[in-house]
Amino acid sequence: MTEQTVPRPTVPASGHAETPSVARSPITAPAVAARKGNGDPLVMVTAYDAPTARIVDGAGVDMILVGDSVAMVVLGYDDTLQVTTADMAHHVAAVARTDPSALVVGDLPWLSYHVSLDDTVRNAAALIRAGAGAVKLEGGRKRLPAVQAILDAEIPVMGHLGLTPQSVHALGGFRVQGKELDAARAIVDDAVALAEAGCFAIVLECVPDAVARLVTDTVPVPTIGIGAGRHCDGQVLVLHDLLGLEDRIAPKFVRRYAELGADATTAVEQFAADVRAGTFPSSEETYHAADLFLDDLHLAGRADAPRPDPARPDAVRIEEVSDEPAPA
Repeated sequence: MTEQTVPRPTVPASGHAETPSVARSPITAPAVAARKGNGDPLVMVTAYDAPTARIVDGAGVDMILVGDSVAMVVLGYDDTLQVTTADMAHHVAAVARTDPSALVVGDLPWLSYHVSLDDTVRNAAALIRAGAGAVKLEGGRKRLPAVQAILDAEIPVMGHLGLTPQSVHALGGFRVQGKELDAARAIVDDAVALAEAGCFAIVLECVPDAVARLVTDTVPVPTIGIGAGRHCDGQVLVLHDLLGLEDRIAPKFVRRYAELGADATTAVEQFAADVRAGTFPSSEETYHAADLFLDDLHLAGRADAPRPDPARPDAVRIEEVSDEPAPA
């Protein structure tokens, strides 16, 4: 079946992307793989819940990564090692419930594919059942058995090389990888192995641009860069980084397109100031009762007062005379 053309957001003179005006066809892992070398860069952005998924999908991205970075930018941890498969399935499901057109890629967390192949397949299946269309795992040749087991279960796999955050302790911190010749060759060899095993795309994180370019020119599947220069087949950023919601860590490769964290703090400060000044809520933000039963309402508050007679025409319920209908 011929795949429909996916309209891309246009950027008018204002500099803000416009939401596509027509519905997009769902993007699949094979469709992503087919974009290799066609000159149309792939775009992937993280999302972890329904509101962020709607924002990202509405912007017309190709893939939504429900990353284990949720541990750091949402749950407050210092690394990605604290989340479990159950945590990831919870966040994948929240994203999937928005029915995005973008391909939802669920991150397999630390220890979910390290213990046994049976566990690996079960954990990958948990993310697919939660709504992902593919899973991502970190590592090269030593992860080939896990990759093959997941692929044998008919689940698309995205690879991840370079800086692999789940190996933060083994790597000695969040450091650029592949700066030495042997390390660069190992990354290229691992990329070739992952592509030959059947990965539909490979993330390259924090590697020199020359290494990323060599990998991109060598493997037949798309490379998605994050801190890997502009020669990859696509780019990914963490949503909280590009929106300015995360300010604890500021990697060199992040470009901020907004400062929503500062804007949100300013907004809450203004709300607090309005409450303390007595200007919130205003009359326009208040439900008003009809004057005809205010006397009865005041009397009802007295312990010795008779209760209003519901049979009287003027004894009306507050919600029946409010400015808006009561919710069903």
